[in-house]
Amino acid sequence: MATGLREGMASIAQKGLIQPKEAMSEINKKNNSLYIGIPKEISFQENRIALTPLSVALLVNNGHKVIIETGAGVGANFSDKDYSEQGAIISFNKKEVFEADILVKIAPPTTEEIAMMHKGQTLISALQMGALKESYLKALLNKKINALCFENLRDEGNILSVVRSMSEIVGATSILIAAEYLSNVTGGKGLMLGGFTGVPPTEIVILGAGTVGEYAARTAISLGAEVKVFDSSIYRLRRLQNNLGSRVFTSVMQPIVLGKAITTCDVVIGAIRASHGRSPCIVMEETVARMKPNSVVIDVSIDQGGCFETSEVTNHKDPVFRKHDVIHYCVPNIASRVPRTASYALTNIFTPILIDIGDMGGLMNVVWNKPGIREALYIYQGHLTSKDLANMFNLPYKDIELLVAANQ
Repeated sequence: MATGLREGMASIAQKGLIQPKEAMSEINKKNNSLYIGIPKEISFQENRIALTPLSVALLVNNGHKVIIETGAGVGANFSDKDYSEQGAIISFNKKEVFEADILVKIAPPTTEEIAMMHKGQTLISALQMGALKESYLKALLNKKINALCFENLRDEGNILSVVRSMSEIVGATSILIAAEYLSNVTGGKGLMLGGFTGVPPTEIVILGAGTVGEYAARTAISLGAEVKVFDSSIYRLRRLQNNLGSRVFTSVMQPIVLGKAITTCDVVIGAIRASHGRSPCIVMEETVARMKPNSVVIDVSIDQGGCFETSEVTNHKDPVFRKHDVIHYCVPNIASRVPRTASYALTNIFTPILIDIGDMGGLMNVVWNKPGIREALYIYQGHLTSKDLANMFNLPYKDIELLVAANQ
């Protein structure tokens, strides 16, 4: 037995000799207990929550502590009782929640919320580059926060996991919104989305063959509508047809063909996304003016400025307006219309990351081992690690890989 023990110890020692420094650090720090805080969202009409009660139960069972501000889950129809029954601590004091080591939010923290954060804290939230201010970044940098923006989180397949899941929800929901505003109850044409024997189907034009466009087309086809998809990329159009598994009308952005399709259809969904900056304005006001009365325009790209010249930002309380007798729906945060479903989608992404942070012995070990998470880290220990943000505000930039390597 003594010989077996010696051999076992020798084997461990041998592995230690060949392990790189960062891997040994990871082994030594495993199974850290995390203190996770979920504050209530105060952003306008933000109803989603980052963790559902069952995800909280999973984290608690893994030895982590979760504190949730009272009422944080109400928007997604999760009660304080639902969370407390799964082991969460319910706090009536926002400052107490902000004392947690890891904060998980949907919207970026406000200036007042950043003031409550402590040095070295980890923040997982949206970044929303379109509305970003230099003062926000500097406030986080001064507190030496480790900040991850979930828009840039990538999974094992190199897919932007949060963006993809929210786009799937928004694409499907946009068709259901179209069906609602085509009905007579909301002042629409009185059409049902889909065709029946002897009745021609509703015509829907989708601008953009990305994830939103794909899921909008999938939902519309399943409801029996006639779908036409336009995009400037042949590759995206081909990919959409392959993913749908059926042949749908597709076309590049030819002005004459596009104009004819828009002026004769019942619904137009704008899902053109820009990789940087404002989304391109594709449909001019004169084209909207020639659309059939009581037609529906849904501008999913409104959070990037919109792809219709007639678009104006609306909200969930007052979601539509009429222009040229065309119903316009231009709510930026469509996923908050179905917050419970969206929360389930988000928690499926965030929970494994939090468990990995605990199992691997801290955020830095996860960042070192998972490039998809490393890409989402934009501030590390008071250093700006996003080149795009550094260029945007002319701030000093540090390479994250060199910083992590130096701290291992």
